[in-house]
Amino acid sequence: MTTLNRRSLVLGGAAAVIGGGALAPLTAQAAEFTYKYANNLPVSHPMNVRASEAATRIKQETGGRVEIQIFPSSQLGSDSDMLSQLRSGGIQFYTMAGALLASLVPAANIEGVAYAFPNYDAVWKAMDGDLGDLIRSEIAKTNIVAMDKVWDNGFHQITTRNRVINTPADMKGLKIRTGATQLQMTMCTALGALPTAISFGELYTSLQTGVVDAQLNALVVIESAKLYEVQKHCALTNHMWSGFWFLANKAAWNKLPAPLREVVAKHWNAAALAERDDIAKAQTRHMESLKAAGMAFNKPDAAPFRQALKDAGFYKDWRGKLGDKAWLALEKYVGQLA
Repeated sequence: MTTLNRRSLVLGGAAAVIGGGALAPLTAQAAEFTYKYANNLPVSHPMNVRASEAATRIKQETGGRVEIQIFPSSQLGSDSDMLSQLRSGGIQFYTMAGALLASLVPAANIEGVAYAFPNYDAVWKAMDGDLGDLIRSEIAKTNIVAMDKVWDNGFHQITTRNRVINTPADMKGLKIRTGATQLQMTMCTALGALPTAISFGELYTSLQTGVVDAQLNALVVIESAKLYEVQKHCALTNHMWSGFWFLANKAAWNKLPAPLREVVAKHWNAAALAERDDIAKAQTRHMESLKAAGMAFNKPDAAPFRQALKDAGFYKDWRGKLGDKAWLALEKYVGQLA
């Protein structure tokens, strides 16, 4: 992951700062409720910048009663570790991508259905509307509370070593790295590619040595991980959107008096909207930086890819896995897929 323009994380006299460890208050007064928020992103990522601002405002508006300590960069463990800690109450807040949350809440997979969302307008109408409500209701069944606003993880693109991807035919036989998610792997297989699940930590070396020749990620990741050093082409496919769900341990959430819950939710949701704007505005900058580093861009037409997936039974299969209720909630915003 990478940064937007780095901004100060010291926000006034009552502020908190992110350092090598948790976000800590500058005042000595003990809070009535001290909660931990953990995530897997770098300190400088817009999510942590905006969460830092929100934590400061929460402390100020609650008169110091609620203090949020932020643990970025997977300091409290892997995604599965942090999810377990959230469920047990070891941490009180955690942000998780839908594809990973799907291991606990299968309906969360639906955000990443390939070529479903044509643009951000459709994304936010769905996630702030009935589709988001449906997923939140499924999350609630696991004794976790999801905030009303989903944070942005971006649209994914396809990068390659020596092949330009313009049509579905260009995917045939392509050795491509995916995350360990069924949606990504089945999409690639349906398009004729040869997907391999490789951990992100091994991605650069795998591309460098030719274990795989291509990969899928958002521009912010492509730039920050320096994948342009081992990938020369980027197809702006926008084939999959990913969001971060802001989750709370239910017992800890309910322990807060209602007026404090309202303050905390208000600032988390406002921070999500600000982070969405940050990510959207950064796309041009990321592309310019990658072009300067030697990466070539092209923009394929999405329609042939969507048709190829339909012909391969991709949408029909995923409708069966996700269920008609979730699928119809998605199609309400994006049109008929299967």
